[in-house]
Amino acid sequence: MIYLDNAATTMHKPQTVIDAVTQAMCSLGNAGRGATSGALDAARTIHACRAKLARLLGCPRADHVCFTPNSTAALNTAINGVVRPGDRVVTTVLEHNSVLRPLNRLTAERGVTVEHAGCDANGLLDYDELERLVTPGTRAVVVTHASNVTGNSVDVARVAAVAHAAGALVIVDASQSAGTAHIDMQDMGLDVVCFTGHKGLMGPQGTGGLAVAEGIDVAPWAMGGTGVHSFDALQPLEWPTRLEAGTLNGHGIAGLSAGLDFIEAQGGAEAIAARERALAERFLAGVREIPGIKLYGAFDQPMRSAIASLNVGDIDSAEISDALMQGWGIATRPGAHCAPLMHRALGTERQGIVRFSFGYFNTTEEVDTAIDALCDLAC
Repeated sequence: MIYLDNAATTMHKPQTVIDAVTQAMCSLGNAGRGATSGALDAARTIHACRAKLARLLGCPRADHVCFTPNSTAALNTAINGVVRPGDRVVTTVLEHNSVLRPLNRLTAERGVTVEHAGCDANGLLDYDELERLVTPGTRAVVVTHASNVTGNSVDVARVAAVAHAAGALVIVDASQSAGTAHIDMQDMGLDVVCFTGHKGLMGPQGTGGLAVAEGIDVAPWAMGGTGVHSFDALQPLEWPTRLEAGTLNGHGIAGLSAGLDFIEAQGGAEAIAARERALAERFLAGVREIPGIKLYGAFDQPMRSAIASLNVGDIDSAEISDALMQGWGIATRPGAHCAPLMHRALGTERQGIVRFSFGYFNTTEEVDTAIDALCDLAC
C-alpha cells in the first residue's frame, strides 16, 4: 500500500518507536503508584518525554506539559478548563470538530457565545475579521495552527497578539503541526498548545497532551486517581497532576519519547517539514495541469503542511478515494475530514474532498504513482 493519509495518522513509524513500545510493555509499571522498580521506571520515562516535549514546543516548564490520550482530549481539557459560563469565545471556520463540538456544547449548556472568523476562497484565515471579533471581554481565542483540510497554516503569533491586546487567552490546536512546524510558545506568545502524538510526532495512537504557559490557569476537567494526595476531596492542583487523572499511557508515552528522539536526530521539526513539503510540492506540480482536477488551498505559503486536497470533476470524493485504493493501493482520505465549517466555506459539503497527506517515510516514486493514477482517473 502507498500510504498518503499521514494527516490522519503516521502509519509508518520509526523502528525505534516500535522497539520502545515493545520494551515498555515488558517492563513498565504504573507511574506514581508505589516505589517498585517498574513504577519508578515508568515515572522516569514519562518525565523524560515531558522534558523533550517542553523543548520542542518552547514551554519553559516541563511540569506544565500534561498528557492526554489525544489532541481531542487535550482540547476538551483546555476549553472546559478555561471557558466559564457566559463567556465569549472566538474561533475560526478552519477548525476541526475537536474544537467546534466542545464549544457548541458550552453554547448549549453554559450560555457561552462563540463567534467564527471566516476565510477567503483559498481557505486562508481572514485576520481582519478575527481582529474585529476579538473585543475586550473575549475570554479565549481557539485556533488551529494548520488546517487538516487544506494544509494552510495560521500565523498563531499574530493571533496571539490580537488575543492578548483584548485580554483574551489563546488556545492552539497543533494536531497538524506538532513535529512538522516550528512552535515556540514563549516566542509566539501562546498560552495553551494542544497536540497529538500519533501524527507528526510519530508516536503511537493514544498519546497526546497540552502544554500550558506559566501563569495560565486551566481548571481540572477530569478527576480521579493520581497516586498522590489521595485524601483530597478534589483533584490536586499541582502541575501536572491537576490535568492528569487516572493511569497514564506509559507504554505509548515511551513510544512517543522515541518519536521525539527520531525527530531530533533528523534535524528537528523544520527538517522533517522540509522533506514532507518537497514531496507535496512534487505532487502538486504533477497534478496541477491534469484536466478536471480542482485543488483547494493556498499553495504559495512557505510553511504550509504537506497536504494536497483536490477533487476530480464532479465525482464524489469517496468514489475517487476508493478507486485509488482498489486500482493502485493508494490510501487517501475523502469526505468532510471532521471540519464542517471549512467545507461549507469551500463549497464542498456534498462532494467532499480527496486529501493526500505526505509523511517523512513516503518516496518520490510513490508520489509519481499517485500522479499517474490521478491522470488515468481524470482522463
